[in-house]
Amino acid sequence: MQNMNRTFVCLFALLMLSVPLSGYADEPVLAPVAQKAEQQSSGVLKAFENDRSAKSELVAIEEKTKYLIMFLMGVPLLLLIIATVALGVAMVVYGKRVFVPHMICAGLSLTLAMGHAVVGLVWFYPF
Repeated sequence: MQNMNRTFVCLFALLMLSVPLSGYADEPVLAPVAQKAEQQSSGVLKAFENDRSAKSELVAIEEKTKYLIMFLMGVPLLLLIIATVALGVAMVVYGKRVFVPHMICAGLSLTLAMGHAVVGLVWFYPF
């Protein structure tokens, strides 16, 4: 019982130390600095939005081709995620020894998901 009380006190103290002091968050001194930084960042973004430079023919890709590439990346991604889940279920529920294939599928899924996300953001974020 005493160990439980000591653990509770330690966890409570750790929680109290980890909570940021919210009283200092609304300092009026920091407002102009944050506003200036926001204006500068929006100015940088507007510079990229207003970029009217000519697109090179080497990097110009049709929208239909972009969607096809995203689809061709998405199908194996879904299949890898399904395989990862199936191997995980086989390992946990049925006790099969498939940890290494499960981790390989998980790593390939993560790699393909990151590539899919980056390509999607680069091609389609500005709409």
